[in-house]
Amino acid sequence: MKETYILPIRVPHSFLGNVVKLVHDLPRIFPWLSFTIVVEELSIDFAYNHQRGQYNAEYILNELKKIRGFRVVGVTLVDLYMPGLNFVFGAAELGGTAALISMNRLRPEFYGEPHDEKKFSERIIKEAVHEMGHTFSLKHCPRNYCVMHFSNTIYETDAKREKFCRFCKRELEEKIERIL
Repeated sequence: MKETYILPIRVPHSFLGNVVKLVHDLPRIFPWLSFTIVVEELSIDFAYNHQRGQYNAEYILNELKKIRGFRVVGVTLVDLYMPGLNFVFGAAELGGTAALISMNRLRPEFYGEPHDEKKFSERIIKEAVHEMGHTFSLKHCPRNYCVMHFSNTIYETDAKREKFCRFCKRELEEKIERIL
């Protein structure tokens, strides 16, 4: 089994349970991978954009790429953006080893809703699977129920499943055969 590291970045203690749950949930989608939480201090101050009040996901991804592992998924609570976009739920290096998700805009409270742990957990797994899919060179899927469908809003995230559609799953399996 290939080792995939989950690296909490600026995750308060009260949210670490969500990271642990992610480590337990991901093997259902990626059974050929093992997932381990890595506690490593990663400074991301350099990625903060004072004008926007957000962190540049590209800069953080570049740091994650330096960590050696089959895959590295950074999980943070800070608000992320990519140049040209107002925000992102996550980002990944297409065909690379690094992915990043932010739990910030996945929280129901962000939208003025009451806390809903089930909804929050579902959103986290969907975004993690989506970004990991990109590391296996999967692109955005036109099927709105597929986890690889691009989410421009939280409602689009809620509408899709946590799994790959049959077309993306087949493509992923073909890529995995070549990698493993």
